[in-house]
Amino acid sequence: MGRKIRSTAFRSAGLLGGLVLLIVSFMASMRYGFVSISWGDIHSSITNYDEGVMNQVIARTARLPRALIAATVGGSLALAGAILQSVTRNPLASPSVLGINAGASLAVVAALTLASIRETETLMWISFFGAAIAAVAVYAMGSVGREGLSPLRIILAGSAMTALFASLTQGMLVRNESGLQDVLFWIAGSVAGRTTEMLLPVLPYMGAGWLLAFALSRQWNVMAMGEESAKGLGQNMTLMKLAAGLIVILLAGSAVAVAGPIGLIGIIIPHVARGIAGLDYRWLLPYSAVLGASLLLLADLAARFIIFPLEVPVGIMTAALGAPFFIYLARKGRAKL
Repeated sequence: MGRKIRSTAFRSAGLLGGLVLLIVSFMASMRYGFVSISWGDIHSSITNYDEGVMNQVIARTARLPRALIAATVGGSLALAGAILQSVTRNPLASPSVLGINAGASLAVVAALTLASIRETETLMWISFFGAAIAAVAVYAMGSVGREGLSPLRIILAGSAMTALFASLTQGMLVRNESGLQDVLFWIAGSVAGRTTEMLLPVLPYMGAGWLLAFALSRQWNVMAMGEESAKGLGQNMTLMKLAAGLIVILLAGSAVAVAGPIGLIGIIIPHVARGIAGLDYRWLLPYSAVLGASLLLLADLAARFIIFPLEVPVGIMTAALGAPFFIYLARKGRAKL
C-alpha cells in the first residue's frame, strides 16, 4: 500500500510540475517575440482591451491565438502518438511516422493548389479525409500476408505511404508554382499567423478526440499488453482499433488543418511521459497532453529567436529536436521490431 501511495504521489507531483511548465511556456509565448510585451499589457489585453494600445492588439490578436493553437496542437499530436504506440505496440509509432500527417497534408495541399479552397472548416474536413485515407492504407498494407499486422510491418507501411504522399505533394507544388507561397506553411508546419477563427472550427473535433482518448484509458492499458493477451481478457480488438483510428484521425486531422504537418512530437512526448508516469495510460495520457502542449509552445518560442528577426517554422524546430531522439530509439533497439 505504501508503495502505491508513493507512486501516486510522485505521479501527481510530476503532473503538477508539468502543468506549471505549461503555464510558464504559455505566458512566455505571450510575452516574447519580435516585440516584447509587458505583463501589464498582456493582462489588460484580456481584461480591459484597448485597441489604441499596439502591444495589447498584438497580445490579443496574434500572441494569444498562436499560443492557444500551439498548446492544443501539441497536446493532440502527443495523445495521438501515445494511442498509436499502445495499439501497434511500437514505440516509434506516431501520426508523422505512420503517414497520417502526410496524408492529411497532401489532401489540404491538393485542395489549396488544385481547387483554390481557403475556408478553414472545409480544409478541416479535407484534412480529416486525408488522415482517414492514410490510416486505412497503412493498416491495409501492414496487414497483408499470413503474418498479419506486426510492429515492423506497420512502420514499413507507414514509411512507404509517407514517401508516396510526400512525393505527390511535391509534384503538385511543382505544377502549381504560382501558389507556392499559399501552401508553403502546410509543408513546414507553423502556428505563426494563425487566428482564433482558424482554431474554433476544429476545436470541437479536437475536444471529442481528447475525451474519447481519456475515456478509453483502461482499454489502452489492455491493448498495450499485446493482441493475444487483450483478447484473452475480453477486449474487442476490432472495436478498439476502430476507436483508435477515429481518435487519431480526429486529433491528427484537426492539428494538420490548423497548423500543417508538425512531426515527431508524437514520438518524443509519449516516451518522456512514460519515463515519468510509467505504463499506466490513466496517467500516461494526461502527461502526454501537458508535455506535448509545453513542447510545442517552447519550440515555437525558440523558432522566433534562432535566426532573429526572422522566424523558423515550428515544424522545422520539432524535427530538429525529434530526429536525434528517433535515431537514439532505433540505435538502442528500444523498438520491438
